[in-house]
Amino acid sequence: MDNLKISTAQFENKSGDKSYNLSVIEKLAEKAAKEGSDVIAFHECSITGYTFARQLSKEQMLDLAEFIPDGKSILKLKEIANKFDIIILAGLFEKDNNNNLFKAYVCVDKTGLIAKYRKLHPFINPFLTAGNEYCVFEIHGWKCGILICYDNNIVENVRATALLGAKIIFMPHVTMCTPSTRPGAGFVDPKLWENREADPTSLRLEFDGMKGRSWLMKWIPSRAYDNGIYVVFANPIGMDDDQLKNGCSMIIDPFGDVLAECRSFDDSFETATITSEKLIQAGGYRYIKARRPELYKDIIGQHHKSEQKVVWLDNK
Repeated sequence: MDNLKISTAQFENKSGDKSYNLSVIEKLAEKAAKEGSDVIAFHECSITGYTFARQLSKEQMLDLAEFIPDGKSILKLKEIANKFDIIILAGLFEKDNNNNLFKAYVCVDKTGLIAKYRKLHPFINPFLTAGNEYCVFEIHGWKCGILICYDNNIVENVRATALLGAKIIFMPHVTMCTPSTRPGAGFVDPKLWENREADPTSLRLEFDGMKGRSWLMKWIPSRAYDNGIYVVFANPIGMDDDQLKNGCSMIIDPFGDVLAECRSFDDSFETATITSEKLIQAGGYRYIKARRPELYKDIIGQHHKSEQKVVWLDNK
């Protein structure tokens, strides 16, 4: 496989303003293409906005959602990809002909839709339907997968996608800086964002501490290391509805090392070159080869009723 140049982006989306969000996607895609990137990836629901959807009725969700691949946003992504000769990954709410709603993430090039994935463990809005299949597709000879946000917390999803052949897994999120039972978690005060130019230090301390990056680094690199894969993590920066998000969009190699990371408070991206050598040099390659599924196939595959706890995120 030839080397692949991937950019991961972050920006402050506007809730429900698809035209604005697509304009930022276009701006960043153009810049990344001019700098030689083959691919640019954006966060979960980067086209539509995310957190505000917790307040929407089913009718409002259906108005916001689009058909894939014929919706206007997908056609716009195709136009952008064609204009700048770059592959784009971005997220939105999807609807089907039966008025089912999904959290979707797409990969689009100049010819149109390459891949579509539906989040397996959706929440934020009670009218969302869970996806029911993994997604593996190809970009320039590289097998890739997609897992959205909470999907990555269930380790079996990452391993299954890797076993299906994915060497790169795109992991779009809207995460961090929210309450949790884990020590140190919580919201970050939006006033720190408003004052970021005068006092960037206080904001960065919150963003990098246990409310944000320090928590992320406890587990995201392990997904790459254990499975011998590249991880492309994308997350918004700034206000998402009434909640502040800390970005930290990054690319992690099969050793679990961060190759590139967005550290700006501005709309931005960072880029890394993906090489095939690391896929077989890293420990995950050996660990997957050493598996003994006869020991645990009936344990992992036994009947289980999912008890995902739905969390309605209110910044009160």
